[in-house]
Amino acid sequence: MSSSRDLTRPPVHKVLAKLTLPMILGIIAVLSVSLIDTYFVSQLGTEHLAALSFSFPVTMSISSLAIGLGVGAASAVSRAVGSNDTDHAKRLSTDSLLLGIVVVMVVAVVGYLNVKPLLSLLGASSDVLELGARYMRIWFISVPFLVVPMIANALIRSVGDAFWPSLVMIGSAAINIISTPILIFGWGVIPAFNIEGAALGTLFAQVLTLFASLAILIIREKLISFHLASKEELLASWRSLLSIAAPAAAGNMVNPLCIAIVTAIIASFGEKSVAAFGLATRIEFFAVIPMLALSSAIGPLAGQNWGAHKIRRIIDGLKISYWVCVAWTGLLSVFLWFWAPAIISGFSSDPAVTDEALLYLRIIPISVWGYGIVIVAAAAFNSIGKAKVGLGYYVIRSAIFYVPLSWLGAMYANVAYVFIGIALANVVSGIAIAVYSIWWLKRTAAQNAQT
Repeated sequence: MSSSRDLTRPPVHKVLAKLTLPMILGIIAVLSVSLIDTYFVSQLGTEHLAALSFSFPVTMSISSLAIGLGVGAASAVSRAVGSNDTDHAKRLSTDSLLLGIVVVMVVAVVGYLNVKPLLSLLGASSDVLELGARYMRIWFISVPFLVVPMIANALIRSVGDAFWPSLVMIGSAAINIISTPILIFGWGVIPAFNIEGAALGTLFAQVLTLFASLAILIIREKLISFHLASKEELLASWRSLLSIAAPAAAGNMVNPLCIAIVTAIIASFGEKSVAAFGLATRIEFFAVIPMLALSSAIGPLAGQNWGAHKIRRIIDGLKISYWVCVAWTGLLSVFLWFWAPAIISGFSSDPAVTDEALLYLRIIPISVWGYGIVIVAAAAFNSIGKAKVGLGYYVIRSAIFYVPLSWLGAMYANVAYVFIGIALANVVSGIAIAVYSIWWLKRTAAQNAQT
């Protein structure tokens, strides 16, 4: 392994900076797509925006499945790299891509055939249901082209290279951003596809991303083996990968699934409240980019150092990451307090939608450091092979606090109390997980030192 890819020796803060900064740009690009889609779809009307909001938990759930598969693959590969087992790393990379292809094809077919039931479960009805179904049918066709590159990019990051994955993400986003308004509204000989245009833009960009990611993985990183494994070897490899990927995927799916439940709760306040919630959460996802980038960076750092038996470096990485989450939240809260009205007004002119979206962005941002701690801690534990612990972190934040506190807030028949419940969920879970994660790693390091 190249010394520039070795994450077990350089200062921890430098490793985190090296991996985080490129990913910030990549994640900005990816989340910009969501905002751009939201902006142009909102120009079609409030019903179209509500339809897109109802689809958001479904698309996030599938994306989270892909992230989970990537996390499982990257966890196994980074630990193999940390222990200098290059051949095993290559075998795991190849088998993880094959596993991803099998899983995603099943998901795409099942999702395509059940679009309306899925959206109906979330509370969509009438014209909004029909618009959402038109968008989602095309989106499900794009799923294979979404998932495979996500796994490939996770594998590339696992060996300490964050530059090329971020470049692929930026290129994909640029194509998507350029093509989306053209496909929605039409241009020249290209007809207007309405809300379907947003999904077609995603499909077009992801097809190109697939080929770029595989080219980097095969030619540059040389992480793919063209030797066919026996059935027994393949199944053994899949079992090993799934032991991490399954709980990691479940963990990544907990949050969007709980968002889906909260969306259904908010639907009781009306379609405009759903539109406001969907708009505000998209802006929120964009705003927490540094924390998402940190969660991408801590994985390779934790995996390689766990493989090299350097637990103290993982502890240092988590402590630095947690404090970065707190600092970023302070800056974010101040920014959104002053600029949220201008940002929201660019996406909707409906006073009911803009007022509730603004209320969300005045209450939630001060608490997102807690959410940042959850995703960083989960990423670290996934990468060291403790994916069930990572899953537990997501369950604590989302299922134990986020949904129940949101439901209790809704009992007051005021959407503001739902938002307060979400903020409390972030704070309580963040404190609990920060304390436990550091304690567990310190205890493990002490036990290893005694043996």
